[in-house]
Amino acid sequence: MNRPAQIIIEISADVRKELEYLVELHQRYGAPMAMTSIEALVSYVLACVAEGSRRPGAWERQMLQQMGLVADCDEHHQYRPHGGPPQAG
Repeated sequence: MNRPAQIIIEISADVRKELEYLVELHQRYGAPMAMTSIEALVSYVLACVAEGSRRPGAWERQMLQQMGLVADCDEHHQYRPHGGPPQAG
């Protein structure tokens, strides 16, 4: 079982305020991926970043490319079935 790892991330007050508002809108009106808390929202976004990093053909990769988060190397353009560096053969 893949157990969650806890990390601490500092965000500005303005970012927190916007994320709280986003969650409030989800709770009030619903959304395709309605979030119930800032933690759930951040966890989902980070999972999307991780998927886009390891899966070049995924929709999440487009998000990383637009944000400038794809490393300029061949290695980052290879599909990996699991997170982390490629497994040695």
